[in-house]
Amino acid sequence: MATLQQGDKAPGFTAKDQNGNAVSLSDFEGKTVILYFYPKDDTPGCTAEACDFRDNYQSLLSQGYEVIGVSVDDEKSHKKFETKYSLPFTLIADTGHEIVEAYGVWGEKSMYGKTYMGVNRSTFIIDGDGIIKHIITKVDTKAASQQVLDLVG
Repeated sequence: MATLQQGDKAPGFTAKDQNGNAVSLSDFEGKTVILYFYPKDDTPGCTAEACDFRDNYQSLLSQGYEVIGVSVDDEKSHKKFETKYSLPFTLIADTGHEIVEAYGVWGEKSMYGKTYMGVNRSTFIIDGDGIIKHIITKVDTKAASQQVLDLVG
């Protein structure tokens, strides 16, 4: 699959959230979606990023944004993550890797000299018509929401 670019139509999806409810990108038609992909629940960088979105969530909502986090963890893991950190937004369980593959964020990574497949942390800002307005591939986990606002502001 070709790499997604700014101006492309965002790939649609339907998957389960942390509460077992089916969530589709089309549910958010007319709203600007901050769709962020992260490697794993309850790890330091992912927790910093989620908590940054949590801490700025009301401000983002008031500006017309919806926040959706996606990882390949299952619903149970997402529920524990949501509960532990009081996360107010939707977390999508992409255990089959369909969404991460469609968005081109599943790929080779390396740590401690070993290579493995995983989610490359990325954020997509999708407008109300489903068009990708911005893609952030170098995410600052401690200031992820500010990165979004700096781009769209």
